[in-house]
Amino acid sequence: MTGPMLLTATTFLPLIGALLIVAVRVTAGANAASAASKIIAVLATLATLVVSLIALSQFDASKVGYQLVDYAPWFGGSSYKLGVDGLAISLVVLTTALMPLCILQSIKSIEDRLGEYMICFLVLETLMIGVFCALDLVLFYVLFEGGLIPMFLMIGIWGGKNRLYASFKFFLYTLLGSLLLLAALVYMSIVAGTTDVPTLQAGLHPETGALLFPPEVQTWLWLAFFASFAVKLPMWPVHTWLPDAHVEAPTAGSVVLAAVLLKMGGYGFLRFSLPMFPEASLLFQPLMFALSVIAIVYASLVAFRQTDIKKLVAYSSVAHMGFVTLGIFSFNEAGIQGAIFQMISHGVISGALFFCVGVIYDRMHTREISFYGGLVHRMPVYAALFMLFSMANVGLPGTSGFVGEILTMVGAFQANTWAAAGAALGVIFSAVYMLTLYRRTVFGEMTNEKLFDIKDVTALEFFILGLLAIFALGLGVFPSIVFDLTETSTTEVLRMIGQ
Repeated sequence: MTGPMLLTATTFLPLIGALLIVAVRVTAGANAASAASKIIAVLATLATLVVSLIALSQFDASKVGYQLVDYAPWFGGSSYKLGVDGLAISLVVLTTALMPLCILQSIKSIEDRLGEYMICFLVLETLMIGVFCALDLVLFYVLFEGGLIPMFLMIGIWGGKNRLYASFKFFLYTLLGSLLLLAALVYMSIVAGTTDVPTLQAGLHPETGALLFPPEVQTWLWLAFFASFAVKLPMWPVHTWLPDAHVEAPTAGSVVLAAVLLKMGGYGFLRFSLPMFPEASLLFQPLMFALSVIAIVYASLVAFRQTDIKKLVAYSSVAHMGFVTLGIFSFNEAGIQGAIFQMISHGVISGALFFCVGVIYDRMHTREISFYGGLVHRMPVYAALFMLFSMANVGLPGTSGFVGEILTMVGAFQANTWAAAGAALGVIFSAVYMLTLYRRTVFGEMTNEKLFDIKDVTALEFFILGLLAIFALGLGVFPSIVFDLTETSTTEVLRMIGQ
């Protein structure tokens, strides 16, 4: 093994925590494991966050290429290779920052088989971080698909009443989409003789110097990768698994699903589709614009008609991911920078909204909008925090949601004015459904007698939501925190497309 080992430590610390919980369960029993899992999971996720911040401090945003590379030969021409650029390190830190908050929320809300739940969560964190760090296609695919298993278990075991349907739908959609990715991966490894990501991004055979994938081959490979990333993102019309998965997943599961797992699709387009298949990416730009605008407008309209708060936020995620693909396929700096920022911002805002839903669900055990009303009279702190995140979701200036949306639309306008106009409709529609949701749940008179004794946020809930509020406002006021990290990566992606 060669390299500083920082990324290896960041990736596998959560897995070590999961193994410790297993060891406690084997030696001391299920009850002891359940009690110990709380401490182990919190410490493991906090340690992972600390190591990821150390890795961030060692990262030089001005340098081109991948840094902090850990390498060891593997099998069949593939290798264990981890490394990050500005895009990857941003998503790694987003993941490691959210996971301790998810663990803290789960300690309060999960009552059954807590030890096993924590094991799933810690294994999932290892797989998610590994996806963003992997610089070998085989390693990426193993980690990318491996993440399905713990998420499938979390939805299927700790989810709602329709959890089995939602978990199998989630699993089958994402698995079937990735089968074509596997076929493309095998073909690419045979043709190139390697699965090394930087080599494949260069587009030239490492020995002969010939073009690896001619334009006609790129088209088929691009479609194979698209089949997987479009489902994961998710794009219209392969988005239907997401609302069901969100509604049935436990609160922390919904947070991770929206904040991190969806970003793997956008990350895949930027890491693989654009650099490796530039000709095909340009060819399919009109298609991606059309699908993105449809997703933004359609999902916003469907969100407005929802009666379940969680499903409304889920459709909102579909719409916001439309902005991500719109920015990516604008093929300009504003669009791609906006898309990356939108992924980070959406991770914070959507995570906060799902936490907000979890707060009232834990008290009332229902997410029906009609059940609520007048919450401001009993939960003023909650009402203030919920308003902040609702406005951020709409894209209010001063919040992180505004920066991502305005940049993606600026980038789209430079490439296609009609696409930008369609996206602008989505901004208007998002204001309609979020303000309507807020008015119906928070304002007005409290007429439901069951709400008369509802309590405001606890100290732990305020801590979680308060931190996310700081992130949403901080990124909105100081977006350069992200842009300084991702500028070089964006320029390099554009160079690869141009080349």
